[in-house]
Amino acid sequence: MRIILLRHAESLGNVDELAYCRIPDHALPLTPRGVQQARGMAPRMRRLLEPGPVAAYVSPYLRTRQTFELMELSNLIERIVPEPRLREQDWGNLQDPVDQERQKQERHAFGHFFFRLAHGESGADVDDRVAGFLTELERRVDNDPAHPKNVLVVSHGLTMRLLCRRLFNWSIELFESLSNPPTCDFRVLERDSTGRWYMDRPFTQWRESPDGETQITQVA
Repeated sequence: MRIILLRHAESLGNVDELAYCRIPDHALPLTPRGVQQARGMAPRMRRLLEPGPVAAYVSPYLRTRQTFELMELSNLIERIVPEPRLREQDWGNLQDPVDQERQKQERHAFGHFFFRLAHGESGADVDDRVAGFLTELERRVDNDPAHPKNVLVVSHGLTMRLLCRRLFNWSIELFESLSNPPTCDFRVLERDSTGRWYMDRPFTQWRESPDGETQITQVA
């Protein structure tokens, strides 16, 4: 079994934080640069996924759907599943920029995993939903002979890190020391015949983990 985690290409929210004040997070589109990123990623994704078939699980946010569609992989895709559990961390509805900046500062001091946004989720909430997704995905692949062994997940930076945290049993402290991947970046996760999971490369770490844990990229 192989899972390719892909972060969406550059969106309007990545270059203009005030966009969240006037456009719902789920409706933020890609920028022109993001469109080019997605199209430019297509040949690499095609090489990773060929010859197929592939099951694609896609966050229902506009920027993830656009990223997936622009790669034009339809001839390799056996099924497309819109998966709300892969959505971005919920920061609330239309956001007030002053309040959001205050919450970002509080979250940094409190800890990104446990801090609950006033009208949204904590990282722990996202962790819970991705855990359910992973459990269900592995069950589908193992129990349904028709389900492709190659899986493409098009999602968001924090969601990607939490998917890996769950899969590799990383500590909360280690998770909080890792940076999101750049837009349109990916990680390849593979499970061998013994059930061990491997990741092709680690995430960038902006500080040493306070508990001293290192980024294990394989697990029994």
